[in-house]
Amino acid sequence: MMRRVAMIPARYAATRFPAKLMQILGNKTVIRHTYDNTLATGLFDEVVVVTDSDIIYAEISSHGGKAIMSKKNHESGSDRIAEAAADLDVDIIVNVQGDEPFVQKEPLEKLLACFNDDKVQVASLMQLLTDQKNIEDPNYVKVAIDRNNNALFFSRSVIPYPRSKEITIDYYEHIGVYAFRKKALIDFTNWPITPLEAAEKIECLRYLEYGIPIKMALTQYMGVEIDTPDDLLKAAKLL
Repeated sequence: MMRRVAMIPARYAATRFPAKLMQILGNKTVIRHTYDNTLATGLFDEVVVVTDSDIIYAEISSHGGKAIMSKKNHESGSDRIAEAAADLDVDIIVNVQGDEPFVQKEPLEKLLACFNDDKVQVASLMQLLTDQKNIEDPNYVKVAIDRNNNALFFSRSVIPYPRSKEITIDYYEHIGVYAFRKKALIDFTNWPITPLEAAEKIECLRYLEYGIPIKMALTQYMGVEIDTPDDLLKAAKLL
């Protein structure tokens, strides 16, 4: 059996919505919703929040959860959890974004199932986008895939661009939940940031630029990712 650990990178000073993980949603904070729902799936040998914040650390640990303080400033969530994972006995690491409070079991099961194929080093989730406003919104990261559900490209722009209006195109939103074999994650942190990643501000583009395929698992709507104050209002209604 592979040892599977869910790690939740939790940065306090988010650019678009500072302290978003400590916002109250229903009867508890966003980060506790994420932690508790990840733990409740029963899929993992361990669930850990990795944070740069004493406030978030105290929020998790004071409610019986496990949290680790990251020792360095990091460019991405993957960099943050890689530091914590380096000394762990683990085969598959799932990076659950701290701002995904509606984590569910079924999508994570699909993500973990990707690793039944020994060739898969990195996997992530996507969902169908049907609202044209969301397709055009740069806050929704889109992914284009090949026939084997490997990612071709990720972008905040509309991809593919519908130059021909006669062709029916499916658009997919990239859901920011990743899974890695341990070596793939550690390798990621040793590679310099790549030009496409820097331009789009999408960290997984680094894997594609270094020639590592990303297997995409299609799932149903997972809820609301908390990127803006408006998202928090949407999440409250959904809750």
